[in-house]
Amino acid sequence: MKRIAIIGGGISGLAAAHRLIELSKINQQPIHLTLLEASGQLGGTIQTDERDGFLIERGPDSFISEKPEALALINRLGIESRLIQTNEQYRRSFIVNKGHLIPVPEGFQLLAPSRFWPFITTNIFSLSGKLRMAADLILPRKDANGRDDESLASFVRRRLGREALERMAQPMVGGIYTADPEVLSLRATLPRFLEMERVHRSLILGMWRQSRSTRNQTGVSGARYSLFLSFDKGTQVLVDELQRRIADFRSPLSDRLRTEVRMNTKVRRLEQPSSESSPWTIVTVNGETIEADAVCLALPSYVASPLLQHTAPKLSSQLSQINFASTATINLAFRRLDINHKLDGFGFVVPLIEKRSLIACTFSSVKFPGRAPQDHVLLRAFVGGALQSEMLELDDNEIVNRVESDLRRLLGVTGKPLFVEVSRWTNAMPQYEVGHLERVSNIDLLVSQLPGLALAGNSYRGAGIPDCVKSGERAAKCLME
Repeated sequence: MKRIAIIGGGISGLAAAHRLIELSKINQQPIHLTLLEASGQLGGTIQTDERDGFLIERGPDSFISEKPEALALINRLGIESRLIQTNEQYRRSFIVNKGHLIPVPEGFQLLAPSRFWPFITTNIFSLSGKLRMAADLILPRKDANGRDDESLASFVRRRLGREALERMAQPMVGGIYTADPEVLSLRATLPRFLEMERVHRSLILGMWRQSRSTRNQTGVSGARYSLFLSFDKGTQVLVDELQRRIADFRSPLSDRLRTEVRMNTKVRRLEQPSSESSPWTIVTVNGETIEADAVCLALPSYVASPLLQHTAPKLSSQLSQINFASTATINLAFRRLDINHKLDGFGFVVPLIEKRSLIACTFSSVKFPGRAPQDHVLLRAFVGGALQSEMLELDDNEIVNRVESDLRRLLGVTGKPLFVEVSRWTNAMPQYEVGHLERVSNIDLLVSQLPGLALAGNSYRGAGIPDCVKSGERAAKCLME
């Protein structure tokens, strides 16, 4: 019987545990599975609450179906009937320009336009800015054929100019990664744009050609919102179902062997086996020791690093070099009559040059059904990130005051919110800086030299829910093999 321990009960750890259970049943291989979580709640940043008829997402509110891992897991769990799509009527977003909300031009996806007329007529960019962006059509491709890593800022300035970076790329990508574009790796986050330059030479040309093959996306601005999914009762549905399946598991060949889920159990260090036949030793902060034949560290890299400091110092050092940013999510409930804006979109992003406290805001009750009672509105504001880390030094009252001030100016909010919920996420967003993929390759090599150890989580190859699911299931496969 194989003893496997998973340290970390976020979505990556839960996905790893569930996949281990599936593989145990498929292979008729008995396992004893122990899941250790430092806090009193599973799911990590995925947290959904209900209050006064409002459905509050404290962390991620959706996932993208284009990456198949989450959807495949949901189908295996049998909860696909609870999936919901975004509101078809308002699949667009806004961007703040000189204090006003301007619709993102139809067909404009993150960095470049795929439609000519909406780009020409938008007033987000000046005439000189549009001419500079149009120069992308004649600029040569990079000598390295796009295979070298490059920062987002460097790439956008080179292809499209400074205004495109400041007015569109920084806020749009910043809303996803809460990152500094000057150090964010394009290869690790948006490799399709590097590939587009390599294949088509011009980004705009590549986008136009791509749009002709995906005509069903016409009329959608910004993100491809038709691809975003959630659940009728929020993302917590996925966590709750995984938790139930894991708790109900009985190992093949022995009904007595069940999964052990231990909450409020923080790990101090991980000790390497003295030989191939010896187990790993997990030492908790209380001095308890747990032995396991295989261990999955489903933790942020900066949390995993000190656990391996004495056992694998080189790996520990590499893990510690991945930086993280902190953010806060502020849910605000309003009466619909207290907001003058039409709210005819899914939200807005704010360029840094606008000098606002907000980095983005989602109209939650417009984006998905069932998020607010009739004649009421639920907004989700975001502050902090790599470029505005000072916001997280403020107390909750000051953050709320600044957010409300921005919302009054941008949305015409006239009344006080019915309630406000502030959720702080300290060091929750990994920063995929230039050179990140090379560092991850080095980490993979070092882990391969430690039999029975696997890593999972958003620190390495993607921060979204599907990325975390894929990471956890990949770790589970490695440990079973």
